[in-house]
Amino acid sequence: MDEKLKNAIQAIRKDYDVDKLTFRGEYSMLVSPENVVDICRQLRDDFGFNMLSSLTAVDYWPANEPRFHVVYQLYSTENNITLRLRVQVPGENPKIPTIEKLYPNANWHERELWDMFGIQVDGHSDLRRILMPADWEGHPLRKDYPLGYEEVQFSFNAEEIDKKKPYVKE
Repeated sequence: MDEKLKNAIQAIRKDYDVDKLTFRGEYSMLVSPENVVDICRQLRDDFGFNMLSSLTAVDYWPANEPRFHVVYQLYSTENNITLRLRVQVPGENPKIPTIEKLYPNANWHERELWDMFGIQVDGHSDLRRILMPADWEGHPLRKDYPLGYEEVQFSFNAEEIDKKKPYVKE
């Protein structure tokens, strides 16, 4: 592990109650929603994680506690280090605080969280749909969202299919 990444993780774990997760050489920290803003600020200001490269969510439905993990991918351009923060969010009234003031590009990412998963972002400057039409009902990336498709029917050429002989090798 890079020394700077190790120092950042140790400092955050000392100040906050977080779990460190490791998978295939990538490091994540499990962070509580009430601490995510302070942790992001400390990582940006003290350890050079100056870029929010992605922000998304994972739906673990039918589990409800926690149902969602909001995943922040922070990157240090100076040190070429990536660190992932995972925030567990309940299924009932899911919400997180905004990090828009720390990372301006979080604006659109957080709008997408609201639009696609229905996760409320407290303190966001303009929380409205970004991908779906404004009058859309529901949040399409939730696993319990109805699919709404129709079964494909081949009735228009059923007689033609029945008349064909099976493939015969010559």
